[in-house]
Amino acid sequence: MASNKNWSSYDEGNESKFMRKAKESPFVPIGMAGFVAVVAYGLMKLKTRGDTKMSVHLIHMRVGAQGFVVGAMTLGVMYSMYREYLAPKDPGK
Repeated sequence: MASNKNWSSYDEGNESKFMRKAKESPFVPIGMAGFVAVVAYGLMKLKTRGDTKMSVHLIHMRVGAQGFVVGAMTLGVMYSMYREYLAPKDPGK
């Protein structure tokens, strides 16, 4: 029961897989970078939060990070819809 499946996609390394995925949907790495930036900024501001409760500070940080990721996902969906439906098609393909 041997099959002749092409296993070349499974031999792909992590960096090349990430680069391929980033070219297919460029807003995913932007969302990831924004998430990391918001969390890093929130952790830096943790020292100077004043009399704000820790839970409130963490909730604000989470909402900011989620907002950035959801915004990047929305832009990515709009971009892919534009490419699929509105962008001029190449008649050679």
